[in-house]
Amino acid sequence: MNIQLKQDLVVRNLSVHSREGTIVSGVSLALGQNQPLTLLGESGSGKSLVAQAIMGNLPQELKASGQISFRDADLLAETAIERRRRWGRSIGLLPQEPWLALDPTMPVGPQVAEVHRYVRGKPVGESAAAARENLAEVGLAAAGALYPFQISGGMGQRVAIAMAHAAGAELLIADEPTKGLDATLRDSVTARLRQEVDAGRLLLTITHDVAVARALGGMIGVMLDGRLIEYGPAEVLLAAAQHDYTKALLAAEPSQWQRQAQTLPGKCVVSARGLEKRYGDKTLFSGFDIDIAAGEVVSIVGPSGCGKTTIGNILLGLVKPDAGAVTRDASLSPLRFQKLYQDPPAAFAPHQTLRKGLADVARLHARDWEEIRALCARLKLQEALLDRLPGQVSGGELQRFALLRALLLEPAFLFADEATSRLDPVSQQEVVRFLLEIVAETGLAVLMVTHDRDLAEKISTRLIPVAGSGTLAEAGMAG
Repeated sequence: MNIQLKQDLVVRNLSVHSREGTIVSGVSLALGQNQPLTLLGESGSGKSLVAQAIMGNLPQELKASGQISFRDADLLAETAIERRRRWGRSIGLLPQEPWLALDPTMPVGPQVAEVHRYVRGKPVGESAAAARENLAEVGLAAAGALYPFQISGGMGQRVAIAMAHAAGAELLIADEPTKGLDATLRDSVTARLRQEVDAGRLLLTITHDVAVARALGGMIGVMLDGRLIEYGPAEVLLAAAQHDYTKALLAAEPSQWQRQAQTLPGKCVVSARGLEKRYGDKTLFSGFDIDIAAGEVVSIVGPSGCGKTTIGNILLGLVKPDAGAVTRDASLSPLRFQKLYQDPPAAFAPHQTLRKGLADVARLHARDWEEIRALCARLKLQEALLDRLPGQVSGGELQRFALLRALLLEPAFLFADEATSRLDPVSQQEVVRFLLEIVAETGLAVLMVTHDRDLAEKISTRLIPVAGSGTLAEAGMAG
């Protein structure tokens, strides 16, 4: 592969090794000013491992070989202490999971201010003012006093972006920066990243969103099974992909899907009348009614922070409404009402291997381990992943493990909160197809919360749009 020698970041023949073997093999790429690089690929393809190798924060059991040259410095030859000194100063990382990036004990405003105070060396007052400006730039001017648990997953992602911008590093590595954001916010964040490029910052972006790669321009690399299978200018690669996987990736956007045939709904599983929820002087929604029957997929679509997740949590009994009532099928055990969380790390014990966690569920609920094996196969999860901690697998892989765990309990109702937002288009299509198979096989009732209207329109029995003001109106599906 032809690499330009005058680029600021040059990666040659990078491989990442574990005890079991090579995970990433022979990756070569280059990055310079005014030429951002975006890595596209499915969950588990090695995109984030490439970024971690560049950053110098690979998991302890993984080792990198090859060459990573950053402005004439050989990063792989540096000591761990030398690499850490670069963090937030010359190389900044926008991490994939806001839950892992934010301090749960501190409001988000002071967290952003700390970056200005301790990384940039600004006075206290100037740091606080700069933090307010950073939050306003990502549409969170009023969120500075909120704790991470008080904001949505999409809002958390924007806080992490504000923190990364505050650090002002020469090289910004953005790992899935628009994951969980609605189209409007996705476009605004992408435009913000493009501004960083125009200002002279080096940008390496990892994403499964083709729209983000197209908007950023520059160079695109496509990864599959730990290898860089296609690499070239964005306008060329997206218009005339050469590899079959790249072609499948571009064709798997939900807007290209066929509308799914709908089965007749069965018995009502959960319903609500007159729901209202307020936070302080803000009313998220009021007078909201909903019925979800066995075999139905009902989707709520709307912007981040408008109350979509709150509706699902009320139906599950996790949040109390300020008015209205919820009725669940009294013949069903509470365990048969399950949730897929928007941020998978929040749903897994961080110091417990996935195998141990799933084994505990199987033992407590008298499930056979072969059921787990079968679900792993259907969800395309390699058995070797079971011996890793939640933080050692990709966000998409962890979301599929969350779905597997929920299905072990044979749910009658599943609240899927942005259940496919962490998946690339090909994996998303496969997982959604699998979920619809489960709906058809078992009569599972699904409430899907999503930012992706194209996805909702293709798979839903009914769609409920949520306006930014918190107004909800149930809508039937045409056709």
